Amino acid sequence: MTNWLAALKDLHSTAIPAVLVTVATIQGSTPREAGARMVFTADGQYDTIGGGHLEWRAAQIARDMLAADATVFAGIRKFERIALGPSLGQCCGGVVFLAFERIEPHVDTRAGSMLTELEHHWRNGVDVWRAVALESDDPTLLYELEGEACDLSAPDNGLDAEQFRHAGNTHVTQDRYGRRWLLDRCRAHQPQVVLFGAGHVGAAIVRVLATLPCRVLWVDEREDMFPADLPMQVTVEATDVPNAVVDMAEPGAYFLVMTHSHALDQQLSERILKRADIGWYGLIGSQTKRKQFEHRLLDRGITQEQLNKMTCPIGIPGIYGKEPASIALAVVAQLLQLWELQALRVVKAQQPSQSDRTDTFKARPPTHMLDGRS
Repeated sequence: MTNWLAALKDLHSTAIPAVLVTVATIQGSTPREAGARMVFTADGQYDTIGGGHLEWRAAQIARDMLAADATVFAGIRKFERIALGPSLGQCCGGVVFLAFERIEPHVDTRAGSMLTELEHHWRNGVDVWRAVALESDDPTLLYELEGEACDLSAPDNGLDAEQFRHAGNTHVTQDRYGRRWLLDRCRAHQPQVVLFGAGHVGAAIVRVLATLPCRVLWVDEREDMFPADLPMQVTVEATDVPNAVVDMAEPGAYFLVMTHSHALDQQLSERILKRADIGWYGLIGSQTKRKQFEHRLLDRGITQEQLNKMTCPIGIPGIYGKEPASIALAVVAQLLQLWELQALRVVKAQQPSQSDRTDTFKARPPTHMLDGRS
């Protein structure tokens, strides 16, 4: 599935008008979280906000906008409340507020540079805010997490830095003039996976990882092994010295080693395990391979504590197929478990005190603001 940003960049480069739909905020049980996005064109769609009748209704609204005059505000931005009840044939019972933005290359000449800058942030693992006016045709701007506009020459649009600093996720807010804005936190593909090996299994793993919120640094000596078209979150490093790439990886990176050479696997293992800041290390192979590597690495000065950081064999229990796709699913599922656990730790560490929770609750936008009532 093509993600929303890649779709918008491709469509913009070919001058095809599109509508970006963002889940602005939610109430109750809903199929996707605030910040989920998808893109509609006159005859296509990309990514997902949850499927079913919700997307069917979103498609209707988006395509009505594309058929409207692009110089009229109703054809540029919309903000809709959609209840997920019997009228839509869905039983979630919640409410989804959707923001619609028309991306028209011939009308908004700044959209291309904004998409390019957003892609740059994503490639570098940096979160950024999109500020989208819901009641005016003010341009969409990007903001750093601390609330400073990425474009320092951007005009004052009534938003204050404090509105960004203390917000955790995509939401709707009001500027100092009482106008509603979508503050959309575009979370970068944060976890970095450094994968050594472009063989059948490595390629299968990259195909799955390309659909998930992570960044992949894919390394092999054989340049001709890499496919021509790769998604934006996958970077290729074709090098005769793959060992050096270990030192290039970010702190907390997740390493996977599955090269064509056991000797190279051992060299990479030694180099990876000498780093004290790895997030996780997985080596493809059997228990026999693990025992052989443990013995050799201990002889080369790797400590038992360092060896304990090596996972081999890799993949979640219960999936024993040796087809590349089976191994890929088992390994990526293992990574997802690790990322979910890490995310849970972060949430627990950031949990506010009781008084902070009260303040946070009070700060939530009231329903009349979401509905646009005065």
